[in-house]
Amino acid sequence: MEVTITGASGFVGKNLSNFLKDNNYNIQNLSLRNKWKINKNTKTIIHLAGKAHDTANTSQEEEYFKVNTELTKKLFDEFLNSDIKDFIYFSSVKATADTVDGILDEENVSNPQTHYGKSKLFAEEYLLSKNLPEDKRLLIIRPCMIHGPGNKGNLNLLYKVVEKGIPWPLAAFENKRSFLSIDNLNFLIYEILKNKNVPSGIYNFADDKSISTNDLIKIIGQASERKSRLWKLPSRMISSVAKLGDILKLPLNSERLKKLTESYEVSNEKIKHALNIKCMPVSAEDGLLKTIKSFKNK
Repeated sequence: MEVTITGASGFVGKNLSNFLKDNNYNIQNLSLRNKWKINKNTKTIIHLAGKAHDTANTSQEEEYFKVNTELTKKLFDEFLNSDIKDFIYFSSVKATADTVDGILDEENVSNPQTHYGKSKLFAEEYLLSKNLPEDKRLLIIRPCMIHGPGNKGNLNLLYKVVEKGIPWPLAAFENKRSFLSIDNLNFLIYEILKNKNVPSGIYNFADDKSISTNDLIKIIGQASERKSRLWKLPSRMISSVAKLGDILKLPLNSERLKKLTESYEVSNEKIKHALNIKCMPVSAEDGLLKTIKSFKNK
């Protein structure tokens, strides 16, 4: 089967492309940077290309809407006017909520506060507003934080803290966060492609179990063979330092502090029900260990 992937040069795109190739899919890479044209022989479009969330808050507002909203609209219009059967759009849980009380599911009333989240939600709303032919599928994927060997971000930052023996100063913040290993993401997309009975709709992607940042620090210590050190400094003091970081452009700012310490639990029950599976193939702990060990190997 032929599958067209946009954003194939990114972390998720590279991993997903290789995984699908290993499972006998013919992958076509589609760059949306200049003039582009869809291969009419393809059966599925997986739209990964987009402007990622900039936690340093240096990106211009219009960049998000130009890339995440307008390009998605154009690509989807081409899909509707073609014989291609499936359109899989990678949105984000941030398209529906920046903060979560309880566990986030697909029924949440969306109210994103960032330009990134709004640009993703506007794209979703456009896709859902169109009349979808009965022989086509539209699947909107909302992944939580994706990780895996070779990816950079907050996990790599935490690894460096533990690996250098630096105490973790945010242990006073108690939280639970959902993660998504690249192996579980690949598995879910592969199963969706195989199972044409999965209906159109919005689906959260997440590992089965949420992990506290303090437990994550311990997992990193285990993977790096270093003793993890947790310091419970006053949370108000840390928050004040983060606000100062917003002004002085320090590594620790309010956005990064929120990512590291807030609770953000995501339900994956809907996609598991649609695929008739009880659990993800990789546990949250095993996925994180695999990612963190890759940092050590480098």
